[in-house]
Amino acid sequence: MENKVSRRSLLQAAAALPMISAASATVSAPSAAAATTPATPHGGRPDTTDPQFTIAVLPDTQYLLDDGGSDAEPVRATLRHLVREQARDNIVFMAHLGDVTEHGTVTEMQAASRAFDAAGRLSYSVLAGNHDVSGDDQRGDSPYLRTFGPRRFSGMKTYGGSSPDGYNSYHVVRGGGREWLVLALDWRVSDAGLTWAEGVLDKHQLPTILTTHDIVWAEDDGQAHLSGNGQRLWDRLIRGNDQIFLALGGHYWPSGRTTMTNDAGNPVHLHITNYQDRYYGGAGMVRYYAFDLARGVIDVETFSPWLLGKDDRTPLEAEHVELSGDVDRFTVEIDFDERFAAFAPPVLPAPLPPSAVMPRGTVAYWRFDEAGLATAGADGTPVAPGTVARDLTGNGNDLTSQLLHASAPEALTWSAEHHDAQPARGSLRFDGGKGPDRGAVLRTGPNAPVNSATFESGYTIETFLKLPEPFEGDHSWMGILSWEGRAGDAGKHSGWSDDEPTCSLNLSGERFLQFVVYPVPVDADPTSWSHAIPVGRWMHVALVNDGRHTVMYVDGSKIARNASEESRGISTLGKPFAIGGTQSAERYGQGFYGWIGDTRIVSRALRPEQFLTARGK
Repeated sequence: MENKVSRRSLLQAAAALPMISAASATVSAPSAAAATTPATPHGGRPDTTDPQFTIAVLPDTQYLLDDGGSDAEPVRATLRHLVREQARDNIVFMAHLGDVTEHGTVTEMQAASRAFDAAGRLSYSVLAGNHDVSGDDQRGDSPYLRTFGPRRFSGMKTYGGSSPDGYNSYHVVRGGGREWLVLALDWRVSDAGLTWAEGVLDKHQLPTILTTHDIVWAEDDGQAHLSGNGQRLWDRLIRGNDQIFLALGGHYWPSGRTTMTNDAGNPVHLHITNYQDRYYGGAGMVRYYAFDLARGVIDVETFSPWLLGKDDRTPLEAEHVELSGDVDRFTVEIDFDERFAAFAPPVLPAPLPPSAVMPRGTVAYWRFDEAGLATAGADGTPVAPGTVARDLTGNGNDLTSQLLHASAPEALTWSAEHHDAQPARGSLRFDGGKGPDRGAVLRTGPNAPVNSATFESGYTIETFLKLPEPFEGDHSWMGILSWEGRAGDAGKHSGWSDDEPTCSLNLSGERFLQFVVYPVPVDADPTSWSHAIPVGRWMHVALVNDGRHTVMYVDGSKIARNASEESRGISTLGKPFAIGGTQSAERYGQGFYGWIGDTRIVSRALRPEQFLTARGK
């Protein structure tokens, strides 16, 4: 997401000034933030491809829209804020949870309609609460239906339709590059309404957020439980529809949350959010559900845009600017791809033929599918010693498999696993280890051209790898790839040991990637270090040298700890290049432990947009 300085700077300012009096002459937080806020991104529109996006939730506003005396300004302020910050906070939708008004009268609904005019071009849903209507969704005409029925939403791009009675609706929302279904159900859904909702779910196999007015209630500690109506919804609709992963309601207070397991064995998160019992009828409190598909989380926070916009806040107002308790500010962890795999699996890019990923200067390209490995077969099939992985450039840098020490055949197996962006659909699973040393490597032949290439004009070395989860055992300093040959034999004596290989990519005991290379013209060992890399996740690693310096990239991002020394070329000694281990003093220790996928060497510096992950030339 591009920028959140506007909202967050206001919240931080509010926290820093908890006791501002009405007479204070202090410069307002909004004015201070405005001076540093950059231009609105995306022309004021949300970016629906960004993996970070927000769905806003507005609960019971009934005390602010009451014939008996109220103030609709907090509601208008919240809606104006959502419109103003729609691009900056990447707000793709807003859901109201019912009890829009106190009595559901014509006058109150007219006031609510005028307040919602502030929502402008923002897409949103509204549903009826018990203070807006009575009975179930077969009640017929009502001031609510005339105000927030299908006609209100018909012009929104997200609007998918309503039940025949008009009280239930659905929206298809785009965020993070995919579609999401939002079901807005009446506070009391009839059997006919449930049949309609089932039909919507059957038609739209999408991750679904169910919103309704009454679903869970909470104890004082925030632990939520199904209400009577919530139990009916759970039994009749939620538990049997794996698509529903989040269910939101209002009606009760205090706020709370719980997680239940559906019939497919997956978690469903159920939350109650309602602040009408708080100062000023909730002061237009809004909750942000900030989805982050990259991190696999939904970050939740609750605040009042109306109070944020005040130049001078009383102590009571300052206390309610933002709520930070365990039920008002928290994170929900979700592996989105895994959670939705049964009904909405991610769309992966198609595999590419080798010719599509061999740009000018490609020296060697190895992949472990049918194109590059003749014996690629069933997942877990051992790769026999002597198996050849072809260099698909045709340059003659074929690799041959070899078991290390007295390793069993299972030390090297073929795997169907692969990085989502990898051109090939396959990898090799190495089961290297220590005590005793074991593993496998793939090595070029004695006359392979890559053995003697020095790359003094620059190079790019790329590979895909994944560490097992859990990452068990001592695998410190295991090798990933290297050129064989002692640094000492190349006349290099500045490193940790003359027995080090002249160029290698390794993994430290702290799971830092280490790329150490002995350049051609100098006695030095410029080394790049990554951060501690994760386990259980595929990553792409690129080592890019422009003829002077080497930079490591992990998943397309430049790492910080790159050597400042000049590094021209690689002091190869005509010795084999190897994948799956690092030879020291003519001996391999443990082999690699994990998966290795497509590996490519190019005799020039590539830009990130030319890496294998970009699938470009």
